[in-house]
Amino acid sequence: LDDYLEEMQKEFLQQLDPSHLKTISMRELYNTVYQSKPPLIDGLLYPRTYIFAGAPKLGKSFLMAQLAYHVAAGMEFFNHKVTPASVLYLSLEDDLVRLQKRFSRMFGVEGNANLYLATKADSLNQGLEEQLTDFLQSKPATKLIIIDTLQKVREFSSAAYSYASDYHIITLLKEIACRHNICIIVVHHTRKMEAEDKFDMISGTTGLLGAADGAMILQKKSRTDKRAQLNIVGRELADREIIIEFMPESCTWQFIRSCQQLWEEPKDMLLEQVASLVSDEHKLWRGSATQMMQALNISTDDMLAHVFTRKLNVNVDRLFHDYGIYYHNKRVNKGSDITLQKLEAKTA
Repeated sequence: LDDYLEEMQKEFLQQLDPSHLKTISMRELYNTVYQSKPPLIDGLLYPRTYIFAGAPKLGKSFLMAQLAYHVAAGMEFFNHKVTPASVLYLSLEDDLVRLQKRFSRMFGVEGNANLYLATKADSLNQGLEEQLTDFLQSKPATKLIIIDTLQKVREFSSAAYSYASDYHIITLLKEIACRHNICIIVVHHTRKMEAEDKFDMISGTTGLLGAADGAMILQKKSRTDKRAQLNIVGRELADREIIIEFMPESCTWQFIRSCQQLWEEPKDMLLEQVASLVSDEHKLWRGSATQMMQALNISTDDMLAHVFTRKLNVNVDRLFHDYGIYYHNKRVNKGSDITLQKLEAKTA
């Protein structure tokens, strides 16, 4: 009843005053299920907006071409599982002849129908958003867009390099990524000046990194080195460093090692119990929170039904990623209508 009255009050205030500040209570936040967004590359890329930066002529475009091809082909990338998807690669500093030579040298001439290439595109203030929207509508399987480079699509103004303009351009790309549930990677340069924090070397103001969901920086100790460090930071990523080596004969980067072990959340016994309700033989479970608690022998003296439901609501990501279970919770007059569905196991 409290939840219902709260929603009615919000709707009334919004109709009464369109400028009314939209808020959400902590209780409503916990009662809402925000469905998980599967990673494009496990532990590396999610449907978000990222900056990929490095010094000029360091091999950034080769790495982005390799990333694009591996996603389009569903091949592992640096020992990380990939969800296959169509890819749009805007290689705006190249021409088609150079791309043909680069890709054939890297991957042979068999080709991949899921990888789309372009060497020309509008800037963000002159139609790029419309171009990307049209492409995504015609190719709905697209989950990754690579823009190489930021300078080719950024808006020019008297404040071209201000914090506000840097923040604004990444925000525009984030809105596109969020609207279409895709990943966007923007290739950019680093400045020559060294910094204690590697990510402070990204050219421009801190507005770029501040607005982006994550960043990757490619660095070498010296330009003649074959090995490089790929440092990664992000809102849904553990800070990490990957050592890779450039293979001149194929113009591809080879994984050497990861310098950190990723932190893993400890097992949650409640989620373990919930996951046991479905299996490969019995893929579907449906019922109320109370019925689920009864099936798991959880007493209401130990946990109230609404608390139990909220624990599941806030762990929808873990149910999806750790147990391969799709969780849906719909509030109905009598309480909650919960669905658990075991997903098909991914084949290697």
